[in-house]
Amino acid sequence: MKVVYHLRQVPEQLQGGAVAIGNFDGVHRGHARIAQRLGELARQVGGPSVILTFDPHPVRLLRPAQAPPPLTWTERKAELLAEVGVEAMIAYPTDEALLGLSAREFFDRIVLGKLKAKAMVEGPNFCFGRDREGDVSLLTELCRQAAIPLEIVQPMRADEQLISSSRVRQLIANGDVDAATAMLTRPYRIRGLVTHGDGRGAKIGFPTANIDGVDTLVPAQGVYAARAVTGGQAHPAAVHVGPNPTFGGQTAKIEVHLIDFDASLYGQVLEVDFLAHLREIHPFGSVDELVAQLERDVARSRRIASEVGQSRTV
Repeated sequence: MKVVYHLRQVPEQLQGGAVAIGNFDGVHRGHARIAQRLGELARQVGGPSVILTFDPHPVRLLRPAQAPPPLTWTERKAELLAEVGVEAMIAYPTDEALLGLSAREFFDRIVLGKLKAKAMVEGPNFCFGRDREGDVSLLTELCRQAAIPLEIVQPMRADEQLISSSRVRQLIANGDVDAATAMLTRPYRIRGLVTHGDGRGAKIGFPTANIDGVDTLVPAQGVYAARAVTGGQAHPAAVHVGPNPTFGGQTAKIEVHLIDFDASLYGQVLEVDFLAHLREIHPFGSVDELVAQLERDVARSRRIASEVGQSRTV
């Protein structure tokens, strides 16, 4: 996967191929279908398969208060797109100059001028240009005029629901990571810096890595089966998202217990895949009751992580 963070001078090896434009947040199964067709068209035209995405999402500049929390950071998005066959990603740093281009200007300057596209693939809801004035009807006409093949890939469904980044975001915000995973190409992942906590988990036999600075959507409060990725290795884990009511805690935290793991992680970046929602958070009548529940949580997390497997996780 080749990743470029500008459009000043697009490398020649990324020009003259098949192009798809969009945010591709989360890289769900609908995105994977677009990527598959993108690769097929790229081979037909004898060029690379290229995705042009934006960092940050244009909404963050246009309507910051309405900007949804992202599902992926740029490097993770590139990893996921590479897994579904995309050869290159351009993560354009969104600016006012780009947002001010009309739809035709965007097509002429970016699609034809910078990328020299020979084919395009998009979803049916694709919009482009200033104020989202361009849609697939206009894109179809512009591609026809430029003699560029355009394919519109229809959305996918999972459990009778349309697969979209918005739907995935809603599921994760509700804690339904199981349903979200059914729509994604990989389990939902966050990352954060391991910081010092109060050390209470270690005192009762369940040391946790407290992670801060998460820059993507955090799942709803609850306890989850997970995998923690550190040092290129994935480890089964149990994750607590929220406060600790048994000890009177009111501050929400993300605490990750790496199962059968004994090493310091302070100051390191830890990535966490959410595999399944285990239970809601509630206070326990005693520490012994809490420990008994944590033992059950760990056993379930170990089993779930083993069933999912650790292939292609890092």
